[in-house]
Amino acid sequence: MHREEALAIVREFVKNESLVRHMLAVEAAMRFYAKKFGENEDLWGAVGLLHDFDWEIHPDLESHPQAGAPILRQRNLPEDIVHAVLSHADHTGVARINRMEKALFACDELTGLITAVALVRPSRSLSDLTAKSVKKKWKDRAFAAGANREEMERGAAEFGVELWEHVDNVILAMRPIAAELDLQGNPPQTG
Repeated sequence: MHREEALAIVREFVKNESLVRHMLAVEAAMRFYAKKFGENEDLWGAVGLLHDFDWEIHPDLESHPQAGAPILRQRNLPEDIVHAVLSHADHTGVARINRMEKALFACDELTGLITAVALVRPSRSLSDLTAKSVKKKWKDRAFAAGANREEMERGAAEFGVELWEHVDNVILAMRPIAAELDLQGNPPQTG
């Protein structure tokens, strides 16, 4: 699947730019890992882009992402993409059976936490963000309280990557698209 096709589906169903940025961040992380493991970067990227495409039309766990799957199938998307999208949510009961699906689960929540940490830094940038900074915020359960840290730990473990190495990898993956994520930082103040 070509990136343009996946992005067109996202743009058709998603109007919230914060949600689009989240999907772009997950796409970047998925492409990073596909390259690292010698996998199909376009396929992994499409899965990252599409995983939450139906959230605005199905904004609850009773219907997301399972109610979105028929839409993807009607558009003749490959079943491996549909299965990966379904597997990224534990409540669907769809098992994660391959590395791509495990990567999606491992990257999804983590991109949100990384974004939240970057946004509260003075720089508001990914350029100077490190896993150490994320680790400090990780320990503060009041910070990004909705971020499921146990799910992130389990995702990294299922994926077979040490958690803080994974955090570093996802930060590195997101940096090249920092401007698209609105995480390029504040311009320097002049005198």
